[in-house]
Amino acid sequence: MDLMNSALAISPLDGRYGTRLRELGQYFSEYALMRARCRVEMLYVLALDKTGLFEPLLADEKERINDCLHNFSDEDYLEIKAVERETRHDLKACEIFLRARLQLRNEHLIHFALTSDDINNLAYSSMLDDYRRGAQQELHKELLMKLTGLASQWQQQAFPAYTHGQKASPTTAGKELAVFANRLLRQLKKLESYRFRAKLNGAVGNYSAMKAAFPDFDWIGFSNAFIRDLGFEPNIATTQIEDQDSWAAYFNICRQINNVVMDLDLDCWQYISKGLFKEKSSKNEVGSSTMPHKVNPINFENSEGNLALSNAMLTILSDRLCRSRMQRDLSDSTVKRNLGVALAHSFLAIRETIKGLGKLQLDEQLCRDILASSPELLAEPIQTILKLHGVEDPYNLLKEHTRGKQIERQDLVSFIEALDLSRENKEKLLSLRTIDYVGDAAKVASTVVAEVEKFCREGFA
Repeated sequence: MDLMNSALAISPLDGRYGTRLRELGQYFSEYALMRARCRVEMLYVLALDKTGLFEPLLADEKERINDCLHNFSDEDYLEIKAVERETRHDLKACEIFLRARLQLRNEHLIHFALTSDDINNLAYSSMLDDYRRGAQQELHKELLMKLTGLASQWQQQAFPAYTHGQKASPTTAGKELAVFANRLLRQLKKLESYRFRAKLNGAVGNYSAMKAAFPDFDWIGFSNAFIRDLGFEPNIATTQIEDQDSWAAYFNICRQINNVVMDLDLDCWQYISKGLFKEKSSKNEVGSSTMPHKVNPINFENSEGNLALSNAMLTILSDRLCRSRMQRDLSDSTVKRNLGVALAHSFLAIRETIKGLGKLQLDEQLCRDILASSPELLAEPIQTILKLHGVEDPYNLLKEHTRGKQIERQDLVSFIEALDLSRENKEKLLSLRTIDYVGDAAKVASTVVAEVEKFCREGFA
């Protein structure tokens, strides 16, 4: 990207982050939209040709259609934009361009009996679906694999847990990361099987112009088959526009994924602030203009900010695009042009999270030291075991001994020795160690890792 063009860009997505998001241009740019519209128009012509309702296309006509389908060029785009400057209607510009480009004997096959949203809803859904199956899927797979790699590596490494910001029963570092992998896996399974709905039914959704031209033809069946061939589910009852509820559902899945990643960002940030995680530092990086020692968790912070922006926009899109005055109004037109902006902020954020995870290092010794110096964390297993031996009200007994107090290991030993228990049972309690009190954390982590690995092998289509 030209440096000054980048410097003068209004949006940081096209400016500061432009080179990092260039691949998304194939899904969400104005160029991508015009290409998608033309693609739907041409596939519609080919589908009409198979109905037998019109004089068959000649071989050279099909060749020109296929050439434009597979070789849509910069020059084609610029020609459409030149037409649009005259028509002031972007979809009509595509239609006029295709008439000139394809040189069909029956030019009226292009956009036959359709309204603009017949093309637009299919074009936008195609762009979203291509992104879902392409860059978004690859990004999510990379995030999952990075998370499960760390979860597997640290599945048995004892780790301090905190609830309400206070020390809680120990866990393992791997299990804590596996929690996020497990949450993401549920959402990605929804995303993997998700199908958009679409319509191809004319100006007010009744197939009226189609039916007027060929009353005896099964236009509903034709429309449904065309939509399914594009990979979507037909929406049988619509107004002039497809209701876009399925877009909203997709955005909500994306928003929930964002929420999980943001929660991961927040936890990693807090663990870094406590020193449990450290970040690999780069020699030439600067963490502060005045404090040379600083290594900031900038990737997680950058991700958090971009996820907040993405979620705000996805919420607006989900709410706004599901509403239209009566048959239709154009207030959604400009909103739809921001689909890529909302998703690009999420894409950028998750890339940052992946980078941050790649820098993480576990301070195993600090984790062990914190747990070793926190014998009060054994109050939970001790009171649970005492219940088995009929000790009266062991919870309050341990609460009185430990709550809000800084106790040493010897305090716990003295407490246990004073209990009216057999030597064998006392030895069982004395053998408890915070470093080992992690339950089945490692098994939980390994189970999640196995499920994610299976999904990455078999689930991503």
